[in-house]
Formats: sequence, C-alpha cells, structure tokens
Amino acid sequence: MTTINTTLNDIPLTTIDGATTSLAEYGDKVMLIVNVASRCGLAPQYEKLEELQKTYGDRGFTVLGFPSNQFLQELKDTEDIKEYCSLTWGVTFPMFDKVKLNGKNAHPLYKELTQTADASGKAGKVQWNFEKFVVTPDGSVHRFRPKTEPDDPAIVSLIESSLPALRA
Repeated sequence: MTTINTTLNDIPLTTIDGATTSLAEYGDKVMLIVNVASRCGLAPQYEKLEELQKTYGDRGFTVLGFPSNQFLQELKDTEDIKEYCSLTWGVTFPMFDKVKLNGKNAHPLYKELTQTADASGKAGKVQWNFEKFVVTPDGSVHRFRPKTEPDDPAIVSLIESSLPALRA
C-alpha cells in the first residue's frame, strides 16, 4: 500500500465522451481503477467489475475504466469501445479515453499509480490489461495484478472496509 500525493486527484483526465475531469470528482469514493482492453482474454473481468459497481455503487464506490492499447488488444475507436462495453458487458461505470500505461509517454495517472507496490512488494510497470488499483478516500493506493479477479476476497474486503457502514 502507498499513500498517494494529493495531486493524484488533480491530474486532468478525459472521459470516453471527451469531457475533461479529474479523480477529484470521485475523491470521496472508494475507486477501483482498471486498465481495460476489449480484445484481451481477461475481458470477462468486465462482468465482475460491473457486479462490484452494482453492489457498492450506491454506498460510495466506483469502478473507473481506462482503456489502453499498450498491449495491442484494445479497439481503435472510442465509439467502438463504448459500444462493446455497453452491449457485451452492460458496463455502467465511468469509462475514460484511451491512455498509455508504461514508458515515457505513460499517462500521468499511471506514472503515479505504478509507484505503488503489489502484495509481493513489486512496483513499476503495469504487467498486462486489467491491472487494478484500489484508491481509498484517505488516499491509500492498493495494487492488484491482472489475474487477480475483481471479486477476489482481498479486493472485496478492502472495498467493504473502506466504505461507510450500512445504516440499520
């Protein structure tokens, strides 16, 4: 786990519809930031990501999807990405414009996020599509590698423990 610099919320982002925003819009929520790719073998994780959104979305949680063609498995056109996500997986969580994850042209968001180590203590480059970062409202960042399913007990426990308690 890493505690991020408050500037993470100030990094400019572009939604998949072309609007300018930042993580500050979601700053009071538990965020699950995921680099996604439509043609990846891990794309069925979209279903579990959407299930998390439906389960916890009204309690202060959101999935944030960042398409990337870094591994040559994303559609070229954003309209095609939106259609694929909506029609194939029923995605309702916020999606963003395509980003680079690694290298000198990496998006500033990923330059920050990749400084966080995973459970084995390894930070650095995004290994593959569907790498996950849970950012809690206190600014803590937790990293989960691509093959860790969105409904993995470690992720669900972290989400649940970071959300406000349910009222009776």
